[in-house]
Amino acid sequence: MTAISAPPEAPTAVEPPVHRASLRKRLIPYWLLLPGILWLLVFFVLPMVYQASTSVQTGSLEEGFQVTWHFQTYWDALTEYYPQFLRSLVYAGTATVLCLLLGYPLAYLIAFRAGRWRNILLVLVIAPFFTSFLIRTLAWKTILADGGPVVAVLNKIGFLDVTSWLGLTQGDRVLATPLAVVCGLTYNFLPFMILPLYTSLERIDTRLHEAAGDLYARPSTTFRKVTFPLSMPGVVSGTLLTFIPASGDYVNAELLGSTDTRMIGNVIQSQYLRILDYPTAAALSFILMAIVLIMVTIYIRRAGTEDLV
Repeated sequence: MTAISAPPEAPTAVEPPVHRASLRKRLIPYWLLLPGILWLLVFFVLPMVYQASTSVQTGSLEEGFQVTWHFQTYWDALTEYYPQFLRSLVYAGTATVLCLLLGYPLAYLIAFRAGRWRNILLVLVIAPFFTSFLIRTLAWKTILADGGPVVAVLNKIGFLDVTSWLGLTQGDRVLATPLAVVCGLTYNFLPFMILPLYTSLERIDTRLHEAAGDLYARPSTTFRKVTFPLSMPGVVSGTLLTFIPASGDYVNAELLGSTDTRMIGNVIQSQYLRILDYPTAAALSFILMAIVLIMVTIYIRRAGTEDLV
């Protein structure tokens, strides 16, 4: 009898090397993103979750805090400290407008008129970052000191009479007034306005200005119809980078202001470090974050651009 041999086994499918290489190539971006994602989880998401749980706790530092889902803390914090919320938004908004008015001409000059001085001017813009935020703010105490040359000049030209009538200063004194706090905020956050504006303006093709001139457009018309619309991403980015940190700042109000100029950041800092009321401090932080988030969302939609620098 003839032996019947078993059919040969089907060859095992071997994944082509090209496919494995393609798969690894597609996974490279995710591996590169992994450290950043872990960083956000550990240093942003987890602290946010912890603060959210703290905001609904009750108790004291001696007896301990317990999660009791006490959402009344939010309402109590908002009703008690709404003047500080309003003051923070007004100070931050005023400083943002001043930064835009001061920063836009300077950014325009660096982008289109600086020539070989461009790099030097950019270094001067970021020069304040070479020193501590605290030192820069303390310097303004010397600049605006009572009886100093700056206050003497402002008093001589009648500027302090106007600001005193508006409630921004007190007589011939600038320190410990709203004007001093706004000056500190404007100075400290001005580079955050200039750099995005410069980046946006530097991207504009100068041939568009030449084309507008060929169409007999005046310089003011060229700016209004060409330059400013094309620089809107920088305007939006700069205002956000200025307004958001300024609204939660407490250093300027602490060093240059008084109890009448306290911002919500000062209240949060006091609740955490002095009063030791952690639930109220956490609730205030989340309320401020919600207010700023709503305002930023509305602002971006009204600005008509999401192409941020």
